[in-house]
Amino acid sequence: MAVLTIQLEVDILSDSTKARNSSRKKALSGSISSRRSTITDSVRPSRNRNTESMAGSCIICGANSWDSDETRGETTCSECGYVATENMIDPGAEWVNHSNGDDRSRVGAPTTLTLSDKGLSTEIRRSDLTSGAAKRHGLSGKALRDWRRRQRIDQRSKTRDSRSRNLSVAMQFIRDRGDLTPQIEQEAASLYRHSVERGLVTGRSIRGVTAACVYIAAREAKIPRKIEDIGEAFDMTSEVEIKELKRTIRLVARNLGTHHITGPEEYFEKFHSDLGLPPAVLGMAREVWDQVKDDLSWQGKKPSGIAGVVIYYASQNSTSPRTQSEVCSVSGISEVTLRGLLKILNRMVRTD
Repeated sequence: MAVLTIQLEVDILSDSTKARNSSRKKALSGSISSRRSTITDSVRPSRNRNTESMAGSCIICGANSWDSDETRGETTCSECGYVATENMIDPGAEWVNHSNGDDRSRVGAPTTLTLSDKGLSTEIRRSDLTSGAAKRHGLSGKALRDWRRRQRIDQRSKTRDSRSRNLSVAMQFIRDRGDLTPQIEQEAASLYRHSVERGLVTGRSIRGVTAACVYIAAREAKIPRKIEDIGEAFDMTSEVEIKELKRTIRLVARNLGTHHITGPEEYFEKFHSDLGLPPAVLGMAREVWDQVKDDLSWQGKKPSGIAGVVIYYASQNSTSPRTQSEVCSVSGISEVTLRGLLKILNRMVRTD
């Protein structure tokens, strides 16, 4: 009888336990479903479904569905909102735009017009194949010879056609002899490429057309260079070569529509720097030029010569005078021409 009573009590306890468990499951199911509907309604647009970053089920609700928020770098459970991982690493491309295009992904250096292939190919640098660099990189003598041979083959493969060889030589001239800032180098390279497209290089030397493009690019940037200085930089010093350079400059400027007229005031800073004058002289030169620049007597005169005489006049009225020969050496005119321009300037200043 006692055994039967104990068995009945055990059965009753078991039934009550099952009933409680059943009610708890129903309550938990209702809670999860309500939370699921709430989370689903408030999903942010920046979230994209992605199950690759997480493996396994959620430790809170047991679901196996994950959302990745790339903006916050988090992976959350799509059922209960549990944040499983945070501060994720973005394996995508670097979002930097150097070319102002629509595609902001970048994997390498920006393109440049100063290279024949615009910098789109890889390059084996000669500086990495010297004996000193070989020691730093741990290369043996045989390995160094092999890499030098690969470098020669690489260069030849990039200049198989005449156009590529033409651009390679021209861009090398601009980089090595142009003595320009990177921005003006880009402009000079662009001018040369347009000259090639219009057939202006045919029948002319690459050196001469490149020198003309460098001169025009500097002039357009209002950093004028004397034709004689450009010719010296490009080893075009004879009278015949200088005349040919002037003709090429006129040809390129006419065909490409670059007709900026250089004024004397654009030479002031260069001559001032070349002569090593104090800042006050530059300010005085600009004041003098503002007083006399509208006079018709300057018509037909060389802009660099006018700039030279104004700088000379300002230096003579300062504590740091310069001789006529010093001014003529930087302005590219003779002392006779300087004295003639000085008479015109003195007459204008006295009249004012």
